[in-house]
Amino acid sequence: MPALTLLKIGGAELQPGGPIEALTTAVAPLARERGLVIVHGGGNDIAQLQQRLGIEPRFVEGLRVTDDESLWAAEMVLSGSVNKRLVAHLVQARVRALGLSGVDAGLLLAVKLEHSAGDLGRVGAIKYVNTECLLDLLRLGFTPVVSPISLGCDGQQYNVNADHAALAVASALGVDEMIMLTNVPGVLLDGTVVPELRRDEAEAHIASGAISGGMIPKVRSALEAVLAGVARVRITDLAGLAAGTGTAVIA
Repeated sequence: MPALTLLKIGGAELQPGGPIEALTTAVAPLARERGLVIVHGGGNDIAQLQQRLGIEPRFVEGLRVTDDESLWAAEMVLSGSVNKRLVAHLVQARVRALGLSGVDAGLLLAVKLEHSAGDLGRVGAIKYVNTECLLDLLRLGFTPVVSPISLGCDGQQYNVNADHAALAVASALGVDEMIMLTNVPGVLLDGTVVPELRRDEAEAHIASGAISGGMIPKVRSALEAVLAGVARVRITDLAGLAAGTGTAVIA
């Protein structure tokens, strides 16, 4: 099997029109040249549907609460409209994309995520990844496109943060590279993209304030993936995805 890559895509790149067309243009060549698994989010679309349905978002210490109605909306968006929108564009670009959720074939098994500040509802933490299913699809030449809605060990569905789902899949598969697609070309130090960061360097830059703001959680997620056994995590934007550039976080 060729080199194996996990690509995590956020909701902004999946919007209809220009964003998803640009995404497809960048992703299609990758899918044809290597083994590729995609895990996606869709927060923007979920928020829009909740607004249309009159569902009031609730949060516990900044974490979104997923009650039964919110889970219903998240399933419709993540496993339905967003997943099929992305698959349709990839298939049109001659990629053998196959959309599925964490529920299908017991791909992602989760338990309820407990939080000390309150009940988050139907929010899950992944405990098991059915890697055999993904590897079988990859061997058959498919590109799995995974929605993070997962199957609970109690038989219920759970909403799982897409970053957490991507990390779980990447570490379980032992991918050669995990790519975190963002809206910036990489980690900027003094206005310049750093091509590579070791774990100790990243921690030092966060402590000094050189890495700040919204880049901190991105780098923290990359560090968590490296600690979980992923050899290399690349933080980049669409242009960097196509060019093979960005910031690689390594152990």
